[in-house]
Amino acid sequence: MKHVNKYTRQYFLPPEPCLDWAHRDHLDHPPIWCSVDLRDGNQALIVPMNLEEKLAYFQLLVEIGFKEIEVGFPAASDTEFEFVRTLIERDLVPDDVTIQVLTQSRDHIIERTFEAIRGAKRAIVHLYNSTSVAQREQVFRADKDEIVNIAVTGAEQIRDLARATPGNFLFQYSPESFTGTELDFALEICNAVLDVWQPTPDRKVIINLPATVELSMPHVYASQIEYMSKHLARRDAIVLSVHPHNDRGTGVAAAELAMLAGAERLEGTLFGNGERTGNVDIVTLALNLYSHGVDPGLDFSNLPAIQARVEALTKMQVSRRHPYAGELVFTAFSGSHQDAIAKGMKWREEKSPEHWTVPYLPIDPKDIGREYEGDIIRINSQSGKGGIGYVLEQSHGYDLPPKMREQLGYAVKRVSDREQKELSADEIAEIFMREFVNLGQPLDLVELTGTDARGSHRVRAKVVWHGETVEIEGAGNGRLDALCHALEDGLGIRVANLTYKEHALEVGSGSRAVAYISVDDEEGNTHFGCGVDTDIMEASAKALVSAVNRMLARASEMVVPVSK
Repeated sequence: MKHVNKYTRQYFLPPEPCLDWAHRDHLDHPPIWCSVDLRDGNQALIVPMNLEEKLAYFQLLVEIGFKEIEVGFPAASDTEFEFVRTLIERDLVPDDVTIQVLTQSRDHIIERTFEAIRGAKRAIVHLYNSTSVAQREQVFRADKDEIVNIAVTGAEQIRDLARATPGNFLFQYSPESFTGTELDFALEICNAVLDVWQPTPDRKVIINLPATVELSMPHVYASQIEYMSKHLARRDAIVLSVHPHNDRGTGVAAAELAMLAGAERLEGTLFGNGERTGNVDIVTLALNLYSHGVDPGLDFSNLPAIQARVEALTKMQVSRRHPYAGELVFTAFSGSHQDAIAKGMKWREEKSPEHWTVPYLPIDPKDIGREYEGDIIRINSQSGKGGIGYVLEQSHGYDLPPKMREQLGYAVKRVSDREQKELSADEIAEIFMREFVNLGQPLDLVELTGTDARGSHRVRAKVVWHGETVEIEGAGNGRLDALCHALEDGLGIRVANLTYKEHALEVGSGSRAVAYISVDDEEGNTHFGCGVDTDIMEASAKALVSAVNRMLARASEMVVPVSK
């Protein structure tokens, strides 16, 4: 990077310390949300939306719960103008929703804007002109007095046209490129506009301070907002608004700190669509509030459906790693992460705590329309036993003992690594069935009968052993113990340290039972098997035979299952 010396900081700090915001650690209420998707977002699209698409998008924003929606720059094009007129003439704007239109401080543009909003039940006229050093010097080649005059002249025209035009109109002013403007000058020009509009606490004016280009770290923007909030005239008659962009990748942080610093209103877009790196993302901001227990006042309970509609209308794609909305943001592939999530979910089931504290998941995916099975834990060669076991339990009902999950984990990861792909829940279940369930080679259980007399159990079994049918029998203090003795006495197969677990696989009288058994070989290695049958004793016997077959195969060779 050879040319670093040609860059310098282009922002201006307040002339006094403005750090009250730094003493607050969280937000306790949402801002007034204003969507600018249909203006700022739309002008950033490769192909802007047509009339029908804009109407559909407006309806989506209303459904989400926006009460202020910037619907366009009606003087910019016939489509923009027609859209605003369509909303008004067809009475498509709900009574509790205020539309907003943007205008430069130029006579003919302001006149055209009022033609567009004529008859509106409630509309905000948003006036702007650029105020930064760069804009003044390079674009307008005007001094500060001339820039103030542009704003004041536009404010006067808007005031006069609002009186002469049928409708209910509110006013908003933005010193565009605020972040590159000296704060004393930003204050001067905003106060000059306020002197024209004469707002009152009963009829407030919006002063909007945009980070048209993000030029600083977020805490600097917060200090700039705090300074303006403290020094603007008629503060009780002002709604202080911010409009962050994301040029430095910190638009969300800047917005949150700005709200700590006194901003009451926020303009942004869904998923941050906007010019260059985009506007601030309202979805992320709203769900950040939600994760702290604050109702954002917007409904993202079916975020996948909202995302699909936005992508279809804008032809823009939401990144797989986009906060909250991305396909993979609730997904854990890492084994340690999967294990922690699985244990956290189990803990919630057992304890029913008041608050959500699951490791690695800042909010419950179900709250925004995501599903545990497909979203939280997904399996590849990096996955661990906890995640693999969790997926198998959630999707197919098998609740494996912890050490058995580890053995299944190795088998699953071998397949994923060999095939270089993510595995679905059904593919994991297929591996489990193939490796552990009702195994029949080299030992297959054909028939098992038993008697119980005075605490001693005796069994007789017909088995196929390496292709030959053999009858064996044995006695023990239970059916499984007796079968173990029969295997040792009849076939020379010795097992030790048998452990056992069982549960129902389904609910109902015809449900299947599942049993898990582990046995140790003579070297002390543990081998697991699983049996599934409508009879729990048959399932237990099949689990023992499956464990023995895995022991005989030294837990490393694939064994051939025989369905039962």
